[in-house]
Amino acid sequence: MFKFNHNIIDSNHLQNILGEFDKNLKALIYYFSTNIIVTTKEVHIESDNNKLIKKIEDVFNCLYLISLQKISIRERDTVYVASIIDEYEISEIVEFYKNRHEIVKNISGKSLYPKTFTQVEYIKSLNKNDVILSYGPAGVGKTYIAVCDAVKKFKAGQYSKIILSRPIVEAGESLGFLPGEIKEKVDPYLTPLYDSLYELLGRRTVDEYIENGIIEIAPLAYMRGRTLENAYVILDEAQNTTKKQIKLFLTRLGFNAKMVITGDLTQIDLMNAKDSGLKYAIEKLDGIPGIKIMEFKKNDVVRNPLVQRIIERFGDD
Repeated sequence: MFKFNHNIIDSNHLQNILGEFDKNLKALIYYFSTNIIVTTKEVHIESDNNKLIKKIEDVFNCLYLISLQKISIRERDTVYVASIIDEYEISEIVEFYKNRHEIVKNISGKSLYPKTFTQVEYIKSLNKNDVILSYGPAGVGKTYIAVCDAVKKFKAGQYSKIILSRPIVEAGESLGFLPGEIKEKVDPYLTPLYDSLYELLGRRTVDEYIENGIIEIAPLAYMRGRTLENAYVILDEAQNTTKKQIKLFLTRLGFNAKMVITGDLTQIDLMNAKDSGLKYAIEKLDGIPGIKIMEFKKNDVVRNPLVQRIIERFGDD
């Protein structure tokens, strides 16, 4: 048991910390695998582990200071704070939440903000570099933030089009057996990208942009011979490109173009994982000015906290 640093917590702040129907508290109980009972004065922890008790105390006091900034605390925030409380000072975490800058607004006008320290660094990298290779587990926001950045910069007039690409099958680009035109063949593989675009621009606008060539769906097999200029280009699932494909893609870079390459090195579907183009590019391109390599870790996962445990159990399998 410990007392809050601020004596009695205002009921509104307490509700913000615990979440609607105690969702935030339940997430922390699951994360720490121990029962936690909270009152306006005290936090009771069913554990004899002093180190764990101190860690939970720091988490609650950090969340309270975040709440004082009039920031709405969600489940993902409580889990993220818990996951980094040993890595950062409480004051640093509070400043992170206090000073986050909007990435972009979605179609409903809701502001979208970075959710982790790494996402903030990622956004800075997207502003400074022409080529960004980002890799890490599912759910860290690699592709979503890239799409947000593409939409924001397209709206600002920095680029005239957005190009989306990804390897279609494990080691090749076998589109011939699929029915329909290129868009119909590729669409099933690009659902996550479409979902992000629909959220940011609306379905009607996205469909109109695709029809007019402003948003382009370009399988890797169709990149050969092109030079991509005045375009924001995103290559998703790049861990399943071959070395030749990643080289082909990267050498399409033209003037006033940005390339964002995303992937997860633990989900390589090629016959031989050593043939991964993303893995090869990370090794070969590290240290080149204008190219940034970003690694996301498991504590950057902003999905259900259960995902972190799944990632831990699977490891590199």
